[in-house]
Amino acid sequence: MILKEIITMKIGFIGLGIMGKPMSKNLLKAGYELVVRDFNKEAVAEVVVAGAKEANSSAEVAAQSDIVITMLPNSPHVKEVVCGEGGVLEGAKEGLILVDMSSIAPLASQEIEKACAQKGVKMLDAPVSGGEPKAIDGTLSIMVGGDKEVFEKVYDLLMAMGASAVHCGGIGAGNTTKLANQVIVALNIAAVSEAFMLAVKAGVDPQLVFDAIKGGLAGSTVMNAKAPMMMEGNFKPGFKIDLHIKDLNNALDTGHDVGAPLPMTATVMEMLQMLRADGCGQDDHSGIAKYYEKLAGTTIKK
Repeated sequence: MILKEIITMKIGFIGLGIMGKPMSKNLLKAGYELVVRDFNKEAVAEVVVAGAKEANSSAEVAAQSDIVITMLPNSPHVKEVVCGEGGVLEGAKEGLILVDMSSIAPLASQEIEKACAQKGVKMLDAPVSGGEPKAIDGTLSIMVGGDKEVFEKVYDLLMAMGASAVHCGGIGAGNTTKLANQVIVALNIAAVSEAFMLAVKAGVDPQLVFDAIKGGLAGSTVMNAKAPMMMEGNFKPGFKIDLHIKDLNNALDTGHDVGAPLPMTATVMEMLQMLRADGCGQDDHSGIAKYYEKLAGTTIKK
């Protein structure tokens, strides 16, 4: 019954970047009626060809929608799109549901939710994990904060984009969970880079190391996805270093706020900052390998 109800609702989607564009296409494939907005006209045109309608402002998206999804780079962008001039709240009618799928600071989610509540808009923070490949095939992991009844109402919608959607607690809990995810991913990539550089410097083929250990305790989804990229020297972005810097900055700020020590996160953050200074900010975050390659004077590439 919920699926039939939600499928007839009009969905707005704001933010058609690396992640948002394939996510919006999956909603269209699932049969949802979509109105979209992005500054990138080529991305908009591509989604319109797939069946969406274009709006000229975020307010216009909201005015035509029952549920609005935002997928934007960082906290200031979400605040501007939702609360700013011509924003979602300007065009929203009472009862609209805002699902912010951006990865932003938990405190920012709470601030935006308060502004939404004043307009009678219900909000969930629902960041995702899985990168571009899982955004394309609709198997993202979605972590959600906010009212559980609202979560249950949009669950089927979320599952059109993901393989799992878990309610993690009140507003901001989704983004707190995402920060924990990003800490683990960043540290894992750094560990894989360090270990594979050890193998290379010791004269062992990194492919053989990968084949030998991927089925054991050291194996991980991160290693399976990123080690082949390191060995190919392919750092085409699925998730950019610049964006991971944003996430770790939010994690460190949150850690300071709540008194959680994050020393390893701080170390990897410095690695990423050095890579950005070297012009690698638009590379995939598997480019952490370049930090080790620069220090060691050789590459992991086979």
